[in-house]
Amino acid sequence: MGTPTNATVTVTVDDVALEGELIVPDGATGLVLFAHGSGSSRHSPRNNFVAERLRTRGVGTLLFDLLTETEDQTYDTRFDIGLLTDRLVGATHWVRDREDTADLQLGYFGSSTGSAAALRAAARPETDVEAVVSRGGRVDLAEPVLDDVTAATLFIVGGNDHPVLEWNEEAFDLLAGEKSLEIVDGASHLFEEPGALETVADHAGEWFAEKLSQQ
Repeated sequence: MGTPTNATVTVTVDDVALEGELIVPDGATGLVLFAHGSGSSRHSPRNNFVAERLRTRGVGTLLFDLLTETEDQTYDTRFDIGLLTDRLVGATHWVRDREDTADLQLGYFGSSTGSAAALRAAARPETDVEAVVSRGGRVDLAEPVLDDVTAATLFIVGGNDHPVLEWNEEAFDLLAGEKSLEIVDGASHLFEEPGALETVADHAGEWFAEKLSQQ
C-alpha cells in the first residue's frame, strides 16, 4: 500500500524540468498521471476536478506540465504528439524511480490531444500501465498503435461533441484489450453542461479504482 504524499515536484525528463503536483492518499494502490490537452497545463480546472474525485476513491494523482512555458508558446509544439508521448513515458519512469510511488499500479488520464499521448505511451511495453481513461480525446491521433494497447481503456465523450464522438467510436473498434465507451448525453467537448464533468469524474473514478486495485 502506498504512503501519503502531497508535494510540489519537478519531473525531470531528458534534462527538461517539468513542474507538477503529486498527491497520493494514505493506502493508495494506484497512481494516475494526467496528460492534458493543447494549451492547457497542470492548472487545468477540469483535470484538477477529476483528480480530486480520484483521490476521494483512494487513487493518487500526478498533474504536471508536458511542456515548459517556452515550449508551450509554440503552436506546433503543442500538437507534437511524439514529444508529448516521450514526456509522458519519461514521467512514468520518474514515478517508478521514486521510493514513495515505485510500488503503485499506474494509469493515464488524457484529455483532447493528451489522450493521444496517453494511448501512445500505454502502447509502449516499458510503461506497463494498467488503465487509461480518455476525456473528449483526440484518440484518432493514436490510431496506428491502438491494437498495441493492452491496458484497460475507457473512452468518455460528449454526445454533442462532433466529430470527436465519431473519432472515438472508430478508434474504440481498433482497441484490442479490455475497453468501454461512455457517451455523456447532451455534453459538448469541454463538458461544461450542468453535471457533465461530474459524470466524467464518476466514470473515471470507478474505472481507476477498480483497475488499479487488482493484484
